[in-house]
Amino acid sequence: MLGPVIDDFAKEYLHSDLREIREAMLRKLDGLSEYDIRRPLTSTGTNLLGLVKHLATWEARYFGEVFGRPFPEAVPERGTDLWATEHETRGEITGFYRRVWAHSDATIAALDVDAPGHVPWWPRPDVKLFNVLVHILTETNRHAGHADILREQLDGTVDAPGKDAAFWEARRAEIDRAARTAARL
Repeated sequence: MLGPVIDDFAKEYLHSDLREIREAMLRKLDGLSEYDIRRPLTSTGTNLLGLVKHLATWEARYFGEVFGRPFPEAVPERGTDLWATEHETRGEITGFYRRVWAHSDATIAALDVDAPGHVPWWPRPDVKLFNVLVHILTETNRHAGHADILREQLDGTVDAPGKDAAFWEARRAEIDRAARTAARL
């Protein structure tokens, strides 16, 4: 019978990818000042530490409330989760995210991939663990992409092993030449 084998493979595959991208999100903070991890870098205020806080908040809700396994700590209210106040430390927020991981990981481990959950804020609220795993992995990857761009804007750091500053300078020049040529056509 392939069903359980495929289900276990799918759950572990998604969970493994989620674990990897969580760590990548925290690496975006490495070596940056308190100001740089908090400062708004877009017109809407997007910032690195805020993205981490946002991901922690929603992962706690999705793998907690949705499956009747509430996260045991207070979770930031909607609208307060995309930025850090002056009184919230980097350590508090990253620690919160890591505690959320442990709680989420326990939920994922305890439930079958087709375990039912309920997301009251979704149009089709009755879901399976599979749906939530895909949703959280997608959202975490989406925000990791935002974090990649923000970090590159801050100090030029790019998470691309084997590619140095000279590579990126040549790549940018090539793209700029193509853009200028296209603009003249």
